Amino acid sequence: MNTINEGDAAIVGEVERTAQRFATAREAVARTIFGQDEVIDLTLITILCGGHALLVGVPGLAKTLLVSTLGTVLGLDAKRIQFTPDLMPSDIVGSEVLEESESGRRGFRFVRGPVFAQLLMADEINRASPRTQSALLQAMQEGHVTVAGERHDLPMPFHVLATQNPIEQEGTYPLPEAQLDRFLLQIDVSYPSLDAERQMLISTTGADSTSVPQVLNAAEVLRAQKLIRKIPVGESVLNAILEVVRQGRPGAGADEAITEQVAWGPGPRASQALMLTARARALIDGRLAPSVDDVVALARPVLQHRMALSFAARVDGISIDDVVARLTRAIA
Repeated sequence: MNTINEGDAAIVGEVERTAQRFATAREAVARTIFGQDEVIDLTLITILCGGHALLVGVPGLAKTLLVSTLGTVLGLDAKRIQFTPDLMPSDIVGSEVLEESESGRRGFRFVRGPVFAQLLMADEINRASPRTQSALLQAMQEGHVTVAGERHDLPMPFHVLATQNPIEQEGTYPLPEAQLDRFLLQIDVSYPSLDAERQMLISTTGADSTSVPQVLNAAEVLRAQKLIRKIPVGESVLNAILEVVRQGRPGAGADEAITEQVAWGPGPRASQALMLTARARALIDGRLAPSVDDVVALARPVLQHRMALSFAARVDGISIDDVVARLTRAIA
């Protein structure tokens, strides 16, 4: 007869309590962001995993409102940067200013930039120059900035939700593949359904405004991020993750069609992302362990920005979605 020791029982209890808290948070966000349930879930998964997300969608789909709402609901300090071609790295990370005291003594003081936030929206990140993009992406990767040789740690937790407009590409600087890999997920934001848009019109154009409650705080979010890594992952799920990621790499051992269609495939960071996000998806659904279905559901947002199609595949009209669907069919 199998028994559960005290340590396992404590983790189970903590997972159940955390799942309930995040379910409440999800409901609170959904009362403001209509028709974007999958986007809300994927964004919460990103935060639960301690990562960053790239939101891709046309203007007017409530991406900015999503970030501010999440900041309120999760109790995080939220800020926004509008990226433009003339934005400088110092406009993001901050700079040193020369000050003179009453005694006449001069010295430099570091003035923090907007990157010092717990939840940062980088709006239209591809409109800034590569140098400015790199300043933000370096902060995302390292968790600190260095100005004039001095290290300044970013607040904890620290999450970046960057947006891109897929339509207007004139005058933009697309993110290099190596920098895209720093985003845990790429989340596609689509138009809401008819019913959701109807509800949005009724709710947002009336005299009464809906207040957003705070459900969690930063300390609780940090505890949840640590808890995610304690959730067990079964052998079948682990094998499914390895199968999907490794088969997405052209070359020895890969499907012949994948080798012809993919120029380069996902690296080990994709496997790590799938492992963490599968755990987080299970938690927000109130489950104690992830399943292969979680891997299938998360394969697209994890892999689509970590793969590139070959020239032949693009000529044949094959998309990344087609490739990911082929990969997931093998484990579904």
